[in-house]
Amino acid sequence: MVQKKKQETYYLERDISWMYFNRRILQEATRTHVPLLERMSFLGIYSNNLDEFFRVRMATQNRIAECGDRAASHEREHAMKLIKQINKLNSGYMKEYEATVHQITQELRKENIYQITDSEITPEQLEFIRSYYKKNLSGLMIPVWFSAVKLLDSENDENIYLAVKVSRKSPKAQSDYAFMELPVNVCGRFVRLPDSDGKSYLMYLDDVVRCCLPLVFEGLGYTEFEAYAFKFTRDAEMEIDNDLRTGTLQKISKGVKSRKRGEPLRVLYDSEMPKDLLKRVLKKLDLDTLDTVLESGRYQNHKDLMRFPDCGHTDLKYPAWTPILKKELDGPDSILEKIRQQDRFIHVPYHNFDSFIRVLQEAAVSKQVQSVKITLYRLAKESKVVKALIAAARNGKKVTVVIELLARFDEASNINWSKKMQDAGIKVIFGVEGLKVHSKITHIGMKKGPDIACISTGNFHEGNARMYTDCVLMTALPQLVREVDSVFDFIERPYSPVRFKNLLVSPNEMKKKFITLINDEIKNKKAGKPAYIKIKINHITDPIMVEKLYEASRAGVDIDLLVRGNCSLVTGIEGVSDHIRIRGIVDRYLEHSRIFIFAAGGEEKIFIGSADWMPRNLDHRIEVVTPVFDPAIKGEMKRIVEYGLNDTLQGRIVDGKGENQFQDIGENPPFRSQEALYDYYLAENAGTGE
Repeated sequence: MVQKKKQETYYLERDISWMYFNRRILQEATRTHVPLLERMSFLGIYSNNLDEFFRVRMATQNRIAECGDRAASHEREHAMKLIKQINKLNSGYMKEYEATVHQITQELRKENIYQITDSEITPEQLEFIRSYYKKNLSGLMIPVWFSAVKLLDSENDENIYLAVKVSRKSPKAQSDYAFMELPVNVCGRFVRLPDSDGKSYLMYLDDVVRCCLPLVFEGLGYTEFEAYAFKFTRDAEMEIDNDLRTGTLQKISKGVKSRKRGEPLRVLYDSEMPKDLLKRVLKKLDLDTLDTVLESGRYQNHKDLMRFPDCGHTDLKYPAWTPILKKELDGPDSILEKIRQQDRFIHVPYHNFDSFIRVLQEAAVSKQVQSVKITLYRLAKESKVVKALIAAARNGKKVTVVIELLARFDEASNINWSKKMQDAGIKVIFGVEGLKVHSKITHIGMKKGPDIACISTGNFHEGNARMYTDCVLMTALPQLVREVDSVFDFIERPYSPVRFKNLLVSPNEMKKKFITLINDEIKNKKAGKPAYIKIKINHITDPIMVEKLYEASRAGVDIDLLVRGNCSLVTGIEGVSDHIRIRGIVDRYLEHSRIFIFAAGGEEKIFIGSADWMPRNLDHRIEVVTPVFDPAIKGEMKRIVEYGLNDTLQGRIVDGKGENQFQDIGENPPFRSQEALYDYYLAENAGTGE
């Protein structure tokens, strides 16, 4: 749905652009140069992304479409059209998905990995399966009769269910209907059967249970059994209690619990499910007319494909890229002193995140450090970051942690860590009322000499740092460090009149400063000075920023964008976006860093930070973007962007039409930016010495 806006510009709906992005994930599973098991993982990522999209974005559109407010009639009509278009795209992509699953399954057989169903097993395999059931599943598989429940309102939408139809041989006997939750969290989704003749055999847990239905209903006299998978997705938007007498922590805790009671809004079911059984499933889910009901294949919830067993075939996965421990940040010397001497940076996951952990660990122990402040958005289950902060508090440091309790789907984990940190004596600030704290900043206060700041494009999260590409700037420049400290003051006293000269901070003046930077490029172009914009970002959907980029394009400013996900710009519009080129990279790592480059008349300005160009980031979150001053680090940021723009193997053309075409490389060898970056960092580190 491309909307024509004022001044003959164009704006692609955020949710449609997201569907195009997720299709790029799906397409990656079809590419023969990608290792086979990695292709399977991309199928899982696609499925998991789609689940979250329906739980959040489609839930929002459904709420708008169902709104009874007469004043919102235009919004309702728009939402209904959007839902219809998304469902049409989803239906078409579903067919591509099923075909890809079948293709990869067949190719796995050529590698002697057989994924078999309950109808393909041998007597020996059946004996193993029944033994497995008695040892691992007995007591976990307890049917619930559909007739015994009013609605499936207490069931978790993260689980997979089997709808079961059972009957006896008697001609007059009526069928009975039940459902069962598959214990995937306990047993995993795949069961590996004994190898035979050099072949590995796997079964979905769904099929293992199908084989064992006589054992599940043992003693009840049933002789006929049928089971079909279904999955539903609930509205995941939390209902937060606004009672001012309730503390923030308690509000969010209650909100997490309310999510489980969200209304179902999407159902996937096995297309072979009998109508009488399907009728009972849909009745107990109590769907609305705008909800999505889709026929699907035999198996649901394909996110488990991200953990598909390799059966020892590591050659069917990407070769290991061991994170590089930068020599300049290694060794016995103080890492804090190294940062004081010169700005440092790491680019994870190419570089080892342990360098940042070491900064915190040294700060926790050093007698020269008196305080540590940090913003945390998402946390690893066994967070070394938090353990270092707790150690700092125990060593008498004044530790302040700003933790965002509304980090979607991580609220429960963040609540748990918050309590542990409070118990250790850490001052924990639960974000800002009405503003998510999404900035990624750390301030280390020293007793003598300059303080230190770390500013990142991504979360201080060990797990993310293994899969997300992010840059962390470590600096002792007073003009940056002072302003990072001021951000913490602003968080404690939101909406106070704090001005930032160097940092771009939202919701204060970030958008205004970005607009000024673009306006400067327009002026420089008209004056005959160097003028261009190069940006690497996750999402661009803010209408004001979209229009401003169109304005720069109309003025002749060359604009090259690397946009991973949502992109509301439409390229190729004569007189509007002629000078805009957009690429999107899908590869082994999730592209996550945000880097902004402006020609500035020949004296380039380069920034990195946490903010995407979306209304939520620029207007409703606390975000921090910092200028990069060190010439060497500026060069590294440029390299990251240039490599991405020149990626001809994994970089697709983003045009606003969802075509996802690759660049024409002619006779040139394909260029893969992530591989080239890793090779560059390896070579650089091998020749680096202090």
